[in-house]
Amino acid sequence: LQVLTAPLQVLFPYLPSQSGVGLASHCTQFPTLRGLKTRAVAASDGIGNRRKMASSRVRLGLVFAALASAASANAAHTGRQLLASHRYKLNDHVDLFANKAGPFTNPAETYQYYDLPFCRPGGADGKLKHKREGLGEVVDGNRQIHTPYDLAFRVDRDHTILCTKELNQKELAKFRMAVERDYYFNMFYDDLPIWGFIGKLETVQKPTGTEKRYFLFTHVHFEVHYNADRIIEINVSTDPSQTVDISPDVASKTEGQLIPAEFTYSVTWKESTIPFEKRMDKYRKYQFLPQHLEIHWFSIINSCVTVLLLTGFLATILMRVLKNDFMRFQRDDEADDQEETGWKYIHGDVFRFPPHKNLFCALVGTGFQLLTLAIAIFALACVGNFAPYNRGSLFTALIVLYAATAGIAGYVAASYYKQMEGSNWVRNLLTTCFVYCGPFFLTFCFNNTVAWIYQSTAALPVGTIIVILLIWGIITVPLTVFGGIAGKNHHGEFAAPVRTNKYPREIPELPWYRGAVPQMIMAGFLPFSAL
Repeated sequence: LQVLTAPLQVLFPYLPSQSGVGLASHCTQFPTLRGLKTRAVAASDGIGNRRKMASSRVRLGLVFAALASAASANAAHTGRQLLASHRYKLNDHVDLFANKAGPFTNPAETYQYYDLPFCRPGGADGKLKHKREGLGEVVDGNRQIHTPYDLAFRVDRDHTILCTKELNQKELAKFRMAVERDYYFNMFYDDLPIWGFIGKLETVQKPTGTEKRYFLFTHVHFEVHYNADRIIEINVSTDPSQTVDISPDVASKTEGQLIPAEFTYSVTWKESTIPFEKRMDKYRKYQFLPQHLEIHWFSIINSCVTVLLLTGFLATILMRVLKNDFMRFQRDDEADDQEETGWKYIHGDVFRFPPHKNLFCALVGTGFQLLTLAIAIFALACVGNFAPYNRGSLFTALIVLYAATAGIAGYVAASYYKQMEGSNWVRNLLTTCFVYCGPFFLTFCFNNTVAWIYQSTAALPVGTIIVILLIWGIITVPLTVFGGIAGKNHHGEFAAPVRTNKYPREIPELPWYRGAVPQMIMAGFLPFSAL
């Protein structure tokens, strides 16, 4: 386990851990993982090839389970570490970080906060200082930057001037675009997220027609709740009475086409009785951004149970009807072929090895890996590992677990490939490594390039891309190879339930509407139309 997690220890400064503890060291902190290691060593003591084969599979599975448990434990430990250190004294400085901004109607479109001409720390030419974030946070599009706001612990402020600016035409155009598209901003204070709007758009009726008026909010009010020496809640609001009219006709009437704007803020502290451990509960119940997806658990469970029951009834009926046919097909009686009709004509060709067995086995192995990944993610979600304070933990778990389960893809692909009498198992492993990552990487490159062009926070930095590629090259590829070697050496025999003809039966030419493309269109039309 330490050998497999050594690359993660090298890259661990990029992973979401504020404590600096390596992934392998987390494994030694939990009795469950120590028990897994002890049982894995005990399972290796056996006599005979079959027992060795079983013990090797058990050890491989335990390694994957330990890696998954360590990844989830690391995320949970990080959250607990963050929550345990949030204690302040009177007048202590607490940083307010600006994260991102974007249109309220499209939460997936986000940009950096200081892409808009707000008051920057250190003045107009001040250098922006970014907060160091974890891998999952960067993938999630978070870009936290220090702000000049002074929100000292339990210190009230009334109408404090942040800065005074003369907005030029370029800056006014950016603000007008943000107001027209209903931009919101996102900040973090003591790891608590807050949201607010940048301005408002009003439509004025005039004799000559309608006219749009753009107003920029210049004052924000922070209301912070505390319990003893900890921050419990923070809310931000804007004052509609303190705005600046940035409409085009206003700028044209001023000298130099500049509009003065004074940005101010105020802070009010209030005592709260909510315990610190429950301060994140409101974020589980309420969301600022619009939710386009509402999960109906009862409908999902009802549909799954209905599908399982219908599948079971259908399988039972088919097995009773076809049981005698299967027994007859297992006999080498060629005289019965003349009496066959319908699907029975091809019973001897159903289990024939596919012509592209290399690609087929690679897809099957990758499917097993993705299924294992989905089950692991659902299990971690059920135990509450993806809490609101663990920002980016879902993406971190996806990356780490995908790398950790690569051995499953290699094992399944190589095992099936050897059962189908494949000889070039090295090419099969290379296909397994690239059959999913290759198209996914090409799609990512296109999307990331578009995000770079528009300077969106959805674009991953070059350093993050290099880290992900290193994780894939140092962990995913070797685990795929190790799993492939284990599958090649411990594969079983392919046992078809019916005999396979020596020569494939000739299939007559089908009409056009029974081709692959028309059948796919017709098969997908009904479920697509139901959406």
